[in-house]
Amino acid sequence: MSEQPQQSADRTDDTRQDSGDIKRDDEAVSQFVERFASQLVEAGMQRMSARVFACLLASDSGVLTSAELGERLQVSPAAVSGAIRYLSQVDMVSREREPGSRRDRYRVHSDQWYEAMTRRDNMLTRWESTLREGVAGLGETTPAGRRLGETLAFFEFMQKELGGMLERWRNHRDELRTDHESQTGTPGAPLTRSAAAAAARPPAAPSTYGS
Repeated sequence: MSEQPQQSADRTDDTRQDSGDIKRDDEAVSQFVERFASQLVEAGMQRMSARVFACLLASDSGVLTSAELGERLQVSPAAVSGAIRYLSQVDMVSREREPGSRRDRYRVHSDQWYEAMTRRDNMLTRWESTLREGVAGLGETTPAGRRLGETLAFFEFMQKELGGMLERWRNHRDELRTDHESQTGTPGAPLTRSAAAAAARPPAAPSTYGS
């Protein structure tokens, strides 16, 4: 399979009309990708990995090949490959084989964010274990021991709250998806509350100005 048909098909997918007759603004999408990538970099992610993740997130299909990512981001295949390697290792994208082709393509899933937070929960557990050892070694009553003890208490609090927050998010997400399906008749990613309200709003009455 040649590169061009797949690129054209994907481009058609991303520029098609969505429900509500809203078309993608390519310039606005590009600005979002770069702005969101910059924010991910500020949070500690590698720059190219952040750009690739944001690009996948902004595609309608959520699936792009390495060639398509390189074309959209104007970067080399080697740069894309390195970014994908990192994103795959932290389970932020998945790799799959394109039907009828030997090429791989990369998918971002709607649930990636809270899955990443779940892994953060596992990291907090490891930190807590190490901090407990530190407190025991330094002594609870020493200044350093008290400092580590307060840090440990903070992480314990965070982990307890994180579990409940993830469960509330799953319930909230299901409600949003139900709202989306009832308003559009099609399954899909959840709408935000503001978008759901806009979709449910009746159309404005036609203007009689000049009649």
